[in-house]
Amino acid sequence: MTTPSQPRPGTDETPTPPPGCPAHRPAGGARRLYGPEAEHDLGGLYEELRAEYGAVAPVLLHQDVPAWVVLGHSENLHMVRTPSHFTRDSRYWSAIQDGTAGPTHPLAPVFTWQPMCTFAEGAEHKRLRGAVTSAIGGIDGRGVRRCIARSSQELVNAVCQIGTAELVGQFAEHLPMMVLCEILGMPEEYSERMVGAARDMIKGTETAIASNEYVMQALTRLTLRRRARPAEDFASALIAHESRLTDDEVAQHLRLVLIAAYEATANLIANVLRMVMTDPRFRARLNGGQMTVPEAVEQTLWDEPPFSAMVPYVAKQDTELGGQRIRAGDALLLGIAPGNADPVVRPVPGAHMQGNRAHLAFSGGPHECPGQDIGRAITEGGVDALLTRLPDVQLAVDESELEWTSSVLSRHLVTLPVAFTPTPLQDVARAPVAGNAVLRDDEEWHVGDPAGERVPAVAGVAAAAAPGAAAPTGAMAPTPAGTGVAAPFAGGVPEPAAPAHAPGPLRRFLRWWHRL
Repeated sequence: MTTPSQPRPGTDETPTPPPGCPAHRPAGGARRLYGPEAEHDLGGLYEELRAEYGAVAPVLLHQDVPAWVVLGHSENLHMVRTPSHFTRDSRYWSAIQDGTAGPTHPLAPVFTWQPMCTFAEGAEHKRLRGAVTSAIGGIDGRGVRRCIARSSQELVNAVCQIGTAELVGQFAEHLPMMVLCEILGMPEEYSERMVGAARDMIKGTETAIASNEYVMQALTRLTLRRRARPAEDFASALIAHESRLTDDEVAQHLRLVLIAAYEATANLIANVLRMVMTDPRFRARLNGGQMTVPEAVEQTLWDEPPFSAMVPYVAKQDTELGGQRIRAGDALLLGIAPGNADPVVRPVPGAHMQGNRAHLAFSGGPHECPGQDIGRAITEGGVDALLTRLPDVQLAVDESELEWTSSVLSRHLVTLPVAFTPTPLQDVARAPVAGNAVLRDDEEWHVGDPAGERVPAVAGVAAAAAPGAAAPTGAMAPTPAGTGVAAPFAGGVPEPAAPAHAPGPLRRFLRWWHRL
């Protein structure tokens, strides 16, 4: 039974938390989700909290701001699917109302209210989300696939003759930013600084606010430019939508798609590559032609989700969740990683999930990640291209030597050093585009044998790529070894043959998303 509570955002009617609520715990009572302990083993900390409290546990965010973390799988789903009780509108959060979580808080770029669908409800959410969904639905799938293929080949070209590479800094961190800048309509903004700012702004660092400002300046420039001169890109589609978004709303939604899709995809690419090179179950199946890259992606979304948590959901009224009494104004973290590890849904830790998509990696409910299908397409296309070009790639160090960095929101590899047989440069303007074969709805590409040949899942279907027009100007080219940064390149990539049957995976993804 819940008891309604009336305080609204921006008022002084904040309810007083009862004893037992995280706001009344002493500094040493609730566990910190930041600092040395959390950064060393956040997953282990979640399991300790689960053992002590169950599905919902009291924690402290940066500057010891109290909150709850939701650890149970079903409890997380209940929270995200019950907007009558829990909202993403951070203005309801008592810590914001009383100034405890102010604009200088390290996580302020993430939780500060902004005029975008992430923080909206009801009719306003429908208006803003509709613009984003429509713009995503209008993305040219073939053009994105060409961009993924071109960018992947250019990044591989930068290292293929050396025989060694570091796949986080030289591949995983750069591929999604190259593609997303193209999709949004600002390829000229792709740079090392943009990559660094995108990763920094969600970590809760001292420079997170400055990184957020740098990204927003670039997106504001794009918004003003496209308002004056529309083009065929995501930014222009947002501006042209019947919802009539303001310049600020457009820029904020560009930020939402860019940062969410970038961080998720960069982490996902690195984690999928690590998995296929270290887990014998997957490496053997990939080499044997029995497992698709999409299946490896789904397993990774269970084991190492790109975001480990999201903050905040806020209780709109007094309620109960996971046996804990939650008061109006309390903040709750969507516990993606601990929810995926909930023994209720995964009795055996690390169990193979056989393509099960019930993970929490992209949240759920009204605020499910709008850019997840773009991220999947970039990951699948990029990993497939790299494994095809470097078929014998393997980890250059023992798995135990890999280093990770963790924050309350994400956990990612620092480096992924690999070795492989050196291969010649590929002419990006003439190279076949991985993944552009014609497929029927019941067909799917499998990664081929160690020699790099592609084996179709259904006999009789052959890979095909036709020569065609050069890529648009502004494409990127390989750089000197070890830089991981691409430079302007005059070449292009061939236009793939028009599908003779059904559209490819990205188009099917986008059509599925558009129907939601």
